[in-house]
Amino acid sequence: MKGILGTKVGMTQVWQGDRLVPVTVVLAGPCPVVQRKTPETDGYSAVQLGWTEKREKVANKPELGHARKAGVGAQRHLLEFRDYAPEESSVSVGIFEAGQKVDVTGTTKGRGMTGVMKRWNFAGLPASHGVKKKHRSGGSIGQRKFPGRVYKGKKMAGHYGSERVTTVGLELLEIRADENLLLIKGAIPGANGGLIVVKDSQRRAV
Repeated sequence: MKGILGTKVGMTQVWQGDRLVPVTVVLAGPCPVVQRKTPETDGYSAVQLGWTEKREKVANKPELGHARKAGVGAQRHLLEFRDYAPEESSVSVGIFEAGQKVDVTGTTKGRGMTGVMKRWNFAGLPASHGVKKKHRSGGSIGQRKFPGRVYKGKKMAGHYGSERVTTVGLELLEIRADENLLLIKGAIPGANGGLIVVKDSQRRAV
């Protein structure tokens, strides 16, 4: 499955005929090939791509040795793509075609400790007489003697966001190879400046 690493730049809009279409701009590649894995040596076929070179001063010895073996600088991000074997020493946005469908993976914005109304879209308690200051609480969380515990997976307040999320079946509207930019229709997960993985779509958005 071919894919590429990149960084989310932000959102803008482009004209498509007489329609103004919202797009997300992704700065993707060129990503150096850091390692090639084969069934003979590793038991499976894959290629490891890097993204964003970092200074040698902040890289440890294993990272430096791994990168020097491939003839590249130490990479801030490394990711494998199974059953993909590019012939070139780096992968650029040219592996995609305008108009095709892609799956985009990113890390959503972290929202910290969050209550049930924001995290799970609970309605909250009535805001009428006698409720006191408990309008945003979650209410009851269990039963009485049986089962005498809170079920696993109960929707409660807690950490919200900062999760790895994949949005499937997005249209790759435009490729600007001279600027290493991908213009993807609609929104993708993550904040501006976050790591983004773009792959050939294996599914279709429902």
